[in-house]
Amino acid sequence: MGHEASFTPFELEEWQSRYETTVKYNLADSGCHPVRLSELVSDPAAVEKLLSLDLHYPPVGGTDALRELCASWHGAKPENVLVTVGAAEANSIAVASLLQPGDHMVVMEPNYRQVRGCAVNMGASVSAFPLDPARGWRPDLDALAAAVTPATRLIAVTNPNNPVGTILTEPEMDAIVAAAAKVGAWILADEVYRGTELQTDKVTPSFWGRYEKTVCVGSLSKAFGLPGLRLGWLVAPPDFVEQAWRRHEYVTIAASTLSMHLAEIALSAETRQRLLARNRRLMREGWARLQRWVDSSGGLLSVIPPAATALGFVRYHLDAPSIEVAHKIRTEGDVLVGAGAHFGVEHHLRITHGMEPKFLEGALQSISRVLASASAAESK
Repeated sequence: MGHEASFTPFELEEWQSRYETTVKYNLADSGCHPVRLSELVSDPAAVEKLLSLDLHYPPVGGTDALRELCASWHGAKPENVLVTVGAAEANSIAVASLLQPGDHMVVMEPNYRQVRGCAVNMGASVSAFPLDPARGWRPDLDALAAAVTPATRLIAVTNPNNPVGTILTEPEMDAIVAAAAKVGAWILADEVYRGTELQTDKVTPSFWGRYEKTVCVGSLSKAFGLPGLRLGWLVAPPDFVEQAWRRHEYVTIAASTLSMHLAEIALSAETRQRLLARNRRLMREGWARLQRWVDSSGGLLSVIPPAATALGFVRYHLDAPSIEVAHKIRTEGDVLVGAGAHFGVEHHLRITHGMEPKFLEGALQSISRVLASASAAESK
């Protein structure tokens, strides 16, 4: 009992695990409408090669070809790459390699709270520096400087950000590097949303190469639309990759042979551009639809436009807490969304918009009915 009492569950993922298969409309995922296998592998020769795969254990750290492709995405070298089961494993083993009980970590908030939860469960202390909604969700760099102490071992960021879609500017990245370098801390940069930019086709710069104590994390789940492959990676100095590899052998041994093979196809130059273009189209069309929906809410909703991702972090102007509102949307509207509380910010909902238009429209109309009813009840 004592051990269970000290464990912090991953509330967002618990929410999704419980309810995502029970609703008509799932807008709680954080990617876009997924790619079909037939879209990824359509050439007859590629299909034949796929079907002739020997389903043996793959190379534990990733095939040479795949490590090369992952490295090229960040401007790194193959020896800097460890292929993992999704970004989730990469983040988890990075935190386990970097922190010990009693260490201090500083994390960007709002954020996907996996890294925070892993640190807390290890017995580390966590401070946050905010993305400030009053400044369009820009980072409060003064708060970052104040949060970092000589005991700080790690600074964790997500760029582009989940849930608010902020893309850090080069000066902001430089300031984060300077804050880490001042005390010799590591930077853990979750970069799974690179390639989801809404206003430009220029891929967000990586933290890789800016500072020697850097771990970058990537994935096929977001920009590439392949979350079902559960294929991620971390990019780090070779000696850190070796440390993480030893933990990888305990946790998963390896990602799957099938996933690695399909990842090699997805990250090849021609396919990579095709997937990025496909998913950016869905995200841009979805964002335009979500923006119109918010604008037509009569002041009930507001949103700060994201620079990237398939996510809208929508503010609702009701008194009720976000988990209560999200439950109401689920039970009365048959739609699952993310509650702001799961990201450290109240009175917001995270709504995924990179979906097929008809599906998204039906979900948004259903949410509108529930929120209108809740607003009417509050105003009585």
